[in-house]
Amino acid sequence: MALAAAGLVTAHGASAQSYPARSIKLVVPFPPGGSTDVVARLLAQRLGDALKQPVVVDNKPGAGSVLGTDYVAKAAPDGYTLVVAANSSIAPGPLMRSSMPYNPLKDFAHIAMIGSFPNGFMVRADHPAKTMQEFLTLARSSPGSINYASAGIGTSGFLSGELLKQSAGINMVHIPYKGSGPAIADLLGGQLDAIFEGLVTATGYVRSGKLRLLAITSERRSSVFPDVPTLAEVVPGVSGAAWFGVSAPARTPVAVIERLQAEVLAIVQSADMRSRLTELGMTPLPYGSADYLAFIQNENRKWAPVIKTANVKVE
Repeated sequence: MALAAAGLVTAHGASAQSYPARSIKLVVPFPPGGSTDVVARLLAQRLGDALKQPVVVDNKPGAGSVLGTDYVAKAAPDGYTLVVAANSSIAPGPLMRSSMPYNPLKDFAHIAMIGSFPNGFMVRADHPAKTMQEFLTLARSSPGSINYASAGIGTSGFLSGELLKQSAGINMVHIPYKGSGPAIADLLGGQLDAIFEGLVTATGYVRSGKLRLLAITSERRSSVFPDVPTLAEVVPGVSGAAWFGVSAPARTPVAVIERLQAEVLAIVQSADMRSRLTELGMTPLPYGSADYLAFIQNENRKWAPVIKTANVKVE
């Protein structure tokens, strides 16, 4: 027994010391250009430097981020395939779906949180609505003729839109995309009326004057856009935020999880990364594995009654 125990300790130590021996794949379950992709590439560069092995971003969009996340759930649990997990794929997105190809809690080792950000409700710079109140007036005057886009069914943008429709009593048509990049391109091209998109992506377009930010979904006004009202200021009770974390397949060795957790937390807590994320409109949340899991469970408790009341269902 003593020899067996010693062997386990040695194996644990060896795993920690030898990992990683090759490049790591960081799956982004959305197309390039969106909020998740931007944050993932910031993290991948710094994580690769810390681990002294390349961390390669692999975009696998589809099914509101479920496709790419499922790919990682079924990958080898060796620490070489990770996913940027999000609310659409882990919590509360699955609560809106009639079925899931994986269990968001049991099929993953949730390593560490990165942060959260509110969604912005945006229109083109030449849109007739100059304020959120004006947009709602237009929507009420033409029921069913105004559309809005999100990065996919089940994403925070989709949920924010459905809650807005319910709370404001408006009839907007939801146009789901496989990611925010293509949606923003169509918004700029005139095929869409509006979009719910994270401030991580929105900030550049708003500052360049291409898009107009009418409201944000945070509980407090953004320090980046202090003159823009929260959506709750216009429609009471409508708020919410998207979040990102890093997860691996379940049964990934504990030593590997601990190494990755330590490196990700160090990156998120660094002055450089915190500054960059804040500039993008994101709130850094350096939660370790235990707090990350607790956060996920709390998201489900928070949104479950909202989803039920709003009757949001995704087939």
